[in-house]
Amino acid sequence: MPVLSLQSLQLVLLGLLISIAVIAGVARRLSVSYPIVLVIAGLLSSFLPGVPRVPLPPNIVFLVFLPPLLFAAAWQTSWNEFKYNLFSICSLAIGLVFFTAVGVALTAHYFLPSFDWRVGFLLGAVVSPTDAVAASTIARKIGMPKRIVDLLEGESLLNDATGLLALEFGIDMIVHGTTPTLTMGLLRLLWLFVGGVGAGLICGAIVEWFEQWFDDGPVEIAMSFIVAYGSYLAGEEIHASGVIAVVACGLFLSRRSSTFFSAEVRLQTSAVWDAVEFLLNGLVFLLMGLQLPVVLAGIQGMSHRQLFLYGAAFSAVLIALRLLWIFPAAHFAYFFRRKVLHQHVATPSGKAIFVVGWTGMRGVVALAAASSLPYTLANGQPFVQRNMIVFLTFCVILVTLVMQGLSLPWLVRKLQLGDVALDGCDEGEARRLLIRRAMEHLQNCRAGEDEVLHHAYDDLLHQYEHRMEAIVDCGPGVPAQDLHARTMETVLRETLQAEREELITLREQNRVDETIYRRLERELDLSESRLESSR
Repeated sequence: MPVLSLQSLQLVLLGLLISIAVIAGVARRLSVSYPIVLVIAGLLSSFLPGVPRVPLPPNIVFLVFLPPLLFAAAWQTSWNEFKYNLFSICSLAIGLVFFTAVGVALTAHYFLPSFDWRVGFLLGAVVSPTDAVAASTIARKIGMPKRIVDLLEGESLLNDATGLLALEFGIDMIVHGTTPTLTMGLLRLLWLFVGGVGAGLICGAIVEWFEQWFDDGPVEIAMSFIVAYGSYLAGEEIHASGVIAVVACGLFLSRRSSTFFSAEVRLQTSAVWDAVEFLLNGLVFLLMGLQLPVVLAGIQGMSHRQLFLYGAAFSAVLIALRLLWIFPAAHFAYFFRRKVLHQHVATPSGKAIFVVGWTGMRGVVALAAASSLPYTLANGQPFVQRNMIVFLTFCVILVTLVMQGLSLPWLVRKLQLGDVALDGCDEGEARRLLIRRAMEHLQNCRAGEDEVLHHAYDDLLHQYEHRMEAIVDCGPGVPAQDLHARTMETVLRETLQAEREELITLREQNRVDETIYRRLERELDLSESRLESSR
């Protein structure tokens, strides 16, 4: 591929960013998850004449895209839910990964020419990890039950590490002809997790100590990016898992951020990371779709019909292997968690288990793993199956991401698995407790203040009493206080709009300078954003 000039590179990057913004906007209007639409758009664009071939080198994926995306996913993951579901998550992130690799090793030679069990194991290792971004984005978009979303997110956070370990074993078997022992495999897996968790927690502890000396948005946002890449590199440097290091660091800092982030910094950090995560995700999925010419260029001597049949057959086998594992594994995890861990988990339903089995989307990590395979063996002979492995991986990504992703909303509706309110109405009860504590604080403070401040305390108490009345209880129907809350929201929104119009008028009349305008506009934006978040 010819080297692009700086101006050409800028034009390509600008075109990608414009495409991401437009396509994601269209996807939102169509109520379809944007990763699916971006992959389809990239795939269709690859057939257009004049579209440049933009490769996706594995080093770019592992060193540029993966750390911040994993860090953002871990930051948004609930540690309590992750810990509570850890055994079920490990059954998917560890057990299913190696079951997939072994299953492909045993079946590949039946439908793939020149694939023995070692090449089959390598192929299974490449495609075993699910995609962290696709799983959470699509699952949340369609309103999948929270317990399923938590399980899928936890699986996708951990299985990159085990998938890359299986890949390491597969490459050793192919390139050097060595077969790892069970003891060696278990010790290596243990070090990947223990070393990765240790590196991530050390990086997190350093950042937590550093944060206590600063309360500056740009500095702390920069630190969050530094720690995402730093924890990954630290884990890789000690030959543990950089993936696990990033996940451990993200979970730790997310849990501790309430103690060292001010409200101002938290708002700024959230806004920046939302934008960065969206752009990185968009680039990854769009570039994946554009890889078809690059992938096909490596395949020689086969018709498109043959390639289509190979890709379809392998994708079907991979989906079947996941479904074959998920049912007994779910029931065993239920038994273990009830009898050994003494957790009061609900009996897994066949519908929910099937949806977890169907939600096995592959993504950029699988494609990067395939692209990182060596071209030659230790004896200098070419690795002839490499290009076919890359092609099959690309097919699996398309089938699982597009076909399964598009079918999930219909499947969830058909099985009546839409998200439901949590038992016990946790949110309403939490709101009541917060308001009750605030009212107690105001009453205690008012008793010790002079008459001048009593009006301020009385006014705040009155506002909190209205907020307490506006909390909606669980149950059928719409309570009267819900109508009151909606009415108040409408009045507040109209009032804020009147303030905003007056502020714009003041600026146009040059009665306020730009600094004052921005400050007052931000206060109105924050007030309006609180109304939006409460909807």
